[in-house]
Amino acid sequence: MAGVLQRLASNSCKTYRSALTPLTRAFSTEDSLVEIKSGEIGLVSGIPQEHRSRKVMIFSPARTATQQGSGKVGKWKINFLSTQKWENPLMGWTSTGDPYANVGDSALCFDSKEAAIAFAKRHGWDYTLKKHHTPLLKVKSYADNFKWKGHPNPPKAEQN
Repeated sequence: MAGVLQRLASNSCKTYRSALTPLTRAFSTEDSLVEIKSGEIGLVSGIPQEHRSRKVMIFSPARTATQQGSGKVGKWKINFLSTQKWENPLMGWTSTGDPYANVGDSALCFDSKEAAIAFAKRHGWDYTLKKHHTPLLKVKSYADNFKWKGHPNPPKAEQN
């Protein structure tokens, strides 16, 4: 009896799955009704007019002081150049009326410089590219701390 129930259940599942298969359809970008050109994505996204031509800075952030490895190195970020800032008279905190003031800190991170530039162009933002700073690494050895550095310079005679 259990075998008959298992066969009925498995057959009904197969029938149910096969009924859903023709309903799915593959979508392609060739069938799209609207073509969005570079710089026009801001028009269809609902961004207010005063924020469509914002100036942004594209940069590769430096490692944090506590970061030892190279895990987060090589990422590129977009940061909005902030505009309206004032000091809050009650607490002395810096306040802003800019809705994009904190967006670039965590949200707009890219794997390459080209991807960040393409994103800024798509949104119609004027961008400034900050040159990537590659630090010069000096080969250091712990033994160099104890090397002979020569005689110390004798103190200079005081002139009266």
